[in-house]
Amino acid sequence: MIDPELEKAIRKRIAKIPIVDTLNMDITAFSAGGCEMIVPRKTAYDGVYESFHGGLMLTAADSAACFALFTLAGADARLTTTDMGIRFLAPCRSDLTVRAEVIKFGRTLCPVGVDLLDDKGNLTAVAQVSYIRIDALNGS
Repeated sequence: MIDPELEKAIRKRIAKIPIVDTLNMDITAFSAGGCEMIVPRKTAYDGVYESFHGGLMLTAADSAACFALFTLAGADARLTTTDMGIRFLAPCRSDLTVRAEVIKFGRTLCPVGVDLLDDKGNLTAVAQVSYIRIDALNGS
């Protein structure tokens, strides 16, 4: 759990992000340095193998990583992705659960680990996303 006021502020900021609405992301839980969400599978967005499109899975991982960082940096933090990678382990043919945990909340760089699971709890992919704290670069 995080402070209810911080969670309210984070949810308010997230509600303004267009991809959240486009993919119908449902943020189900926050913790200090963590975020869990569910992204419903839309077969109209499937990839070649009639499963959750890998690029959308990485988009979900990137978003959850950012939201996890908001719990430590604050809802108004200026963050941007510096790099990300994903390893696909199995096709996902259901809604996607995304669990992000900050690995290190650094002064400027922040790596985040992300697990992506199907609706049976099977790990379908693992990702790592790194963010940079823009305010830290400016000395703010």
